[in-house]
Amino acid sequence: MSDWLANTDSARQSLTSPEDAYLMDDYHMADDTYPPYSPYAPQGGGGMPGGFFEFSTRGKVIAVAVLVIVGLLSFFVIGEWAVSPESHGPTINALDEKKDTVMTLVAGSSGTSTAITLLPGDAGTPIAEKLVDLSSDFLIVIAAIYLEKYLLTIIAFLAFKVIIPLGCLLMLPVVLMRRQVRLRATIMKLVMRVTLLAVAMYFVVPVSVFVSGMIERTYEASLNETIANAQQTAEAIEESAQESEKEEQPQGILETLQNIPNAITQLPDEVGGWLEEAKVALNNFIEALAVMIVTSCIIPILVLAFFLWLVKSLLGVSVDLPMGYLRPRTMRGMRRGMRRGKR
Repeated sequence: MSDWLANTDSARQSLTSPEDAYLMDDYHMADDTYPPYSPYAPQGGGGMPGGFFEFSTRGKVIAVAVLVIVGLLSFFVIGEWAVSPESHGPTINALDEKKDTVMTLVAGSSGTSTAITLLPGDAGTPIAEKLVDLSSDFLIVIAAIYLEKYLLTIIAFLAFKVIIPLGCLLMLPVVLMRRQVRLRATIMKLVMRVTLLAVAMYFVVPVSVFVSGMIERTYEASLNETIANAQQTAEAIEESAQESEKEEQPQGILETLQNIPNAITQLPDEVGGWLEEAKVALNNFIEALAVMIVTSCIIPILVLAFFLWLVKSLLGVSVDLPMGYLRPRTMRGMRRGMRRGKR
């Protein structure tokens, strides 16, 4: 028996972490603490493995004061600033400019569609219907822009007036309790995860607007050209239709017979030319819609996915339970093996 105790003590001394020593201690308590007589207990007795959650009285007072101050600052100072629309002036202005651009594109596509319907025959009907469909697609982009504007203040309210103060409140038991190590570690991990996620969500809209602005500046000239060409095409088609109506006014029988050959040769050429212009306008609107969908819908989703990955990476590195709890079977198996070997 004395030889077995000597081997056990030598094994304890070879371990470098208090968590491993805790698992080798036959006299550890059921509530995950060391007994007061254990040589591995921190000063003060009955401490937790690793001493990560162990605070002195002065440390507890300081930790509680810091948590209270952080919670109050988050709710009354940072929260009030973050939920104010004036605090997001540049972001809101950028979203308003994007909304005005989309509204102009909607008006241009609708106007071009209406002008095409004035052309003789039904050759321009498919193009006109497609332009009407694009107008409804642009409304999705407008809805996404309004959603981003609302999320600016909603996420700020949830992050700084609800989640962070509540997290500080939940951290108080972690500081004040002396036992329940696993419960305290779980609370701490949950609070850090939710807090980092809330802060990351707060930056999703500003960062996505910044990235979208870089893309929009690249295609700004193309968008302006699309709008200008659409307006010119619509005006030219309307003028042509009005001139055709004037030519169709009642005339004498002789004049009508004389104009029939000219109408037969000129009308197809004019209609064909305007249809080509309408097709170019349709392609330009499709390209503009693609750019708006990327900048207003896809970029925010990608930014959100990046922040979620970043939060997961940070939590995976910095917040972990004591390593001894991750391998209890291995260490206990080592202890049982040593006992069997001595027998």
